[in-house]
Amino acid sequence: MTTLGIIGAGHIGSQVARVAVANGYDVVIANSRGPETLADLISELGPRAKAATAADAATAGDAVVVTVPLRAIDQLPVDELAGKIVLDTNNYYFERDGHIDALDKGETTTSELLQRRLPTSKIAKAFNHIYASEITTDGKPAGTANRRALATAGDDAEAIEFVTRLYDEAGFDTVNVGPLSESWRVERDRPAYVARQNAEELTANLAIANRLP
Repeated sequence: MTTLGIIGAGHIGSQVARVAVANGYDVVIANSRGPETLADLISELGPRAKAATAADAATAGDAVVVTVPLRAIDQLPVDELAGKIVLDTNNYYFERDGHIDALDKGETTTSELLQRRLPTSKIAKAFNHIYASEITTDGKPAGTANRRALATAGDDAEAIEFVTRLYDEAGFDTVNVGPLSESWRVERDRPAYVARQNAEELTANLAIANRLP
């Protein structure tokens, strides 16, 4: 049995928790306000889920989803996430996060910033270019014609394999963008962002993305 830690219980974190529980995962989920504020969500998710602190969710997870604003990644527990697969759902919203010069200039990516914060974790991009509500509604069984595809990126094969399996369980095909340095192709304002697309269409949209506006 796999335990999925989730740090961030907002729209994406809550939806990933629902998908995970539906597919037999145990879930340990945290937010910034404290475990007691997650009582309603835990009640909905049932006995496979429990609320915790971020450090405890990181410790409990065989793999961990980090779905917090970019400005908050410096608060993530480093030691507890060491060596673990960490799924990064982030996008850069300068209106929320403030301007980050290296991102504005296309010199790095949000996932690479997370990798610097978590130097020994195995980072992979996941669930960042789909509306949260669609995570639990757009999935289809493997082999379904025109099945929706989602992208991932990462430097670690084990992390990519985990995302691919989780996507498939959630009802999505996977397109591998490549290393973390290429993860910008699937972020905000690019052709693949929040568009409903099958694997062929997603591959084409990734290819035509521009690094800078």
